Amino acid sequence: MKYDLIVIGSGPGGYVAAVKGSQLGMKTAVVERENLGGICLNWGCIPTKALLKSAQAFNYAKHAAAYGVKAEGVEADINAMVDRSRGVAQTMNKGVEFLLKKNNVDVIMGNAKVKPGHVVDVDGTDYEADHIIIATGARSRVMPSMPQDGRHIIGYREAMTLREQPQRMLVCGSGAIGSEFAYFYQSIGTQVTLVEFMPQILPNEDEEVAAQMSRSFRKMGMKVMPSCSVEKVDVDGDVCHVTVKDLKKNTETVVDVDVVLSAVGVVTNLENLGLDETGIRYERGKIEVDDYYCTNVPGYYAIGDVVHGPALAHVASKEAICCVEHLAGHETAKVNYANVPGCTYTSPEVASVGLTEKKAVEAGHEVRVGKFFFKASGKATAAGNTDGFVKVVVDKNDDSILGCHLCGDNVTEMIAEVVAAREAGLTARQVAKAIHPHPTMSEGVMEAFEAAYGEAIHG
Repeated sequence: MKYDLIVIGSGPGGYVAAVKGSQLGMKTAVVERENLGGICLNWGCIPTKALLKSAQAFNYAKHAAAYGVKAEGVEADINAMVDRSRGVAQTMNKGVEFLLKKNNVDVIMGNAKVKPGHVVDVDGTDYEADHIIIATGARSRVMPSMPQDGRHIIGYREAMTLREQPQRMLVCGSGAIGSEFAYFYQSIGTQVTLVEFMPQILPNEDEEVAAQMSRSFRKMGMKVMPSCSVEKVDVDGDVCHVTVKDLKKNTETVVDVDVVLSAVGVVTNLENLGLDETGIRYERGKIEVDDYYCTNVPGYYAIGDVVHGPALAHVASKEAICCVEHLAGHETAKVNYANVPGCTYTSPEVASVGLTEKKAVEAGHEVRVGKFFFKASGKATAAGNTDGFVKVVVDKNDDSILGCHLCGDNVTEMIAEVVAAREAGLTARQVAKAIHPHPTMSEGVMEAFEAAYGEAIHG
């Protein structure tokens, strides 16, 4: 069968590309080997947020007395939490299926590989297309020191579906995935040890944000170990003896846990895709593309985790739209990678965009820094969640917004304001002058920008 467009992979890059292609008048198909919606909807972004919501509900119930509510016998039921999470994922999976059907996108289930001559082979059946987009995503990286067995040493998939709550868990890697799972399990009563190779947890975030998250995690009872590495894991029956090396002190200690979660990044799904046979260039697990996601072979494209750039769902979706609009002959703006927000859904949450203070200074900017602490927020105080702050980094010379870094309750819902302001070229003063509703957490953004100019009222 001949198509105008075939997309390989139906994650947030793939299914968005397929829908956009159909909307632009192309006969489109998407190939998926497992579940529509990809990792994000089935094993990543969405079901993890369901688990984190359960943890939040449990914590509110545990501390109900602080809000004037009497609650007794509150327990965490990990099986019920997992069931709810899987139900949410299934609902979203059906939503993608409906979306593709509504937009007349053909769904081909199976394993795909590209072939020369604009052909996609799906389990032995050839399909032709003028345009072929590779959006096959990534999977959990397996480290030699932590070979995953699915029971004692696990990846994010197993962490999402554990039917028996471990008493002790070690999480290796404190990026968004590691920190979110560490928070979830610590919240429901597991004793968690969080190990991070870099000098701070959440290595890509501002130093002050990372320090705040370390304090918040430790306040929960979590053991946080930055500048440390997992050297080996010895499994003895149901106990994992984990050798952890302190990179600063050059000393080793053994931590005994029931489960080790490896959250040290992802590796792209490029195996058996036919890249070499088709002549598509790739290096170190990433397909080489231009600004519009064209590979070196005409008619073949790649988006999402398999290309260079942040491995984030919203980035993949944006790349999908840019790629499809371009191949359809439409004018389209390039993806602005300098203005990509990042979010971590712990409690407190973390959200950021742009340069950290350190990176801004290293880049040669003269900066103004403004902060607003949620301890001064009426909304945060009323909610009982005052940990965290808003920090903004402003260019002294032209008032441009270099970066914004938030740590606190619901801040992942607040970062879009600053992303939009930067995209529109608004200055820090313009954001500071905009009326923000009271009482809200979002006032903190206005207050932080006012603080950068020494004009804060409540800071």
